[in-house]
Amino acid sequence: MSKRYKVAVIKGDGVGPEVIEEAKKVLDAAAYSFRFTIDYYDYLMGGVAVDRVGVPLPDETLCGCLDADAILFGAVGGGKWDSLEHNFRPEHGLLKLRKSLDVFANLRPIFVYNELADASTLKTEVISGVDIMVVRELTGGIYFGEPRAKEEDKAYNTMIYSREEIHRIAKIAFETALKRKKKVCSVDKANVLEVSRFWREEVIRVAQEYPDVALTHMYVDNAAMQLIKNPKQFDVILTGNLFGDILSDEASMLCGSIGLLPSASIGHKVSLYEPIHGSAPDIAKQGIVNPIAAIASASMMLRYSLQQEEAANAIDKAINKVLKDGYRTRDIASFGAKSLCTTDDMGTLIANIVSRHEKE
Repeated sequence: MSKRYKVAVIKGDGVGPEVIEEAKKVLDAAAYSFRFTIDYYDYLMGGVAVDRVGVPLPDETLCGCLDADAILFGAVGGGKWDSLEHNFRPEHGLLKLRKSLDVFANLRPIFVYNELADASTLKTEVISGVDIMVVRELTGGIYFGEPRAKEEDKAYNTMIYSREEIHRIAKIAFETALKRKKKVCSVDKANVLEVSRFWREEVIRVAQEYPDVALTHMYVDNAAMQLIKNPKQFDVILTGNLFGDILSDEASMLCGSIGLLPSASIGHKVSLYEPIHGSAPDIAKQGIVNPIAAIASASMMLRYSLQQEEAANAIDKAINKVLKDGYRTRDIASFGAKSLCTTDDMGTLIANIVSRHEKE
């Protein structure tokens, strides 16, 4: 009997529905080729949820996600909701979902497709061959620290990390490094922040369990510079929530477009998969958004949550093939384009290659 999986789908706002539809299209092709079944369950979150039910994360959505084998997510947010109070903003729904699911480890692979090496603003010799995994702590730090307040003459947030939070994310980084080049660079601000000194102490303690992995430390400001100056020095970057948010977006531009890169938010019970780009409401519903990041996120879902490694590999190879063949969406059209694709075109091309897998 073929395996059957339950996937919670949160399309969200802006371009989210468009890219998720293409990811589902490719997942269905993979399910057909590799003989398994995915049942999709749609849930509201973000601005669309605020508009329909008055809150950014309905209870039904949270319950549905907890009952799923994995979660496929698009994007939330947009200027329409920027003036709302913190607890009613779309982004608060995503933060609350991450915290409620305890998806504490965000994995963001940063790599450069050979066919798009010229898409980066950096020299080809600097970024060619870049292969970095950013391991970002996702449910602690300043985004969740209490107290927090905005008053008439001041505002403040609190950065807090417990030993357990640091310990478990560090173990993920070291375990990841064991399967790669066996290097971890822990990024902090230990020369200024007490919380960073505590972070560094615990990471060093965890490192003793992994003698085969080389551990280095770097201040976040230097890391931001080194990502541009010499990105190939990095293998696994381990860092906290705020620093990881900033550095991973910076690193994404090494490949030339934020529309190319996926992410996985790993938890003990269920994990969440999403493109690293935002909702981009300015280009929504025009059929021009690049769906590759969402499709690659679906590949990560197959690999990490559904244990469908062959299907994940087939999707990755299909993405490489369409890029090698010169198909481009608008964001990367200036770099080796032989044919300009709509969002739907790109998803269909990748899905068709995956569907033909068993015949090749």
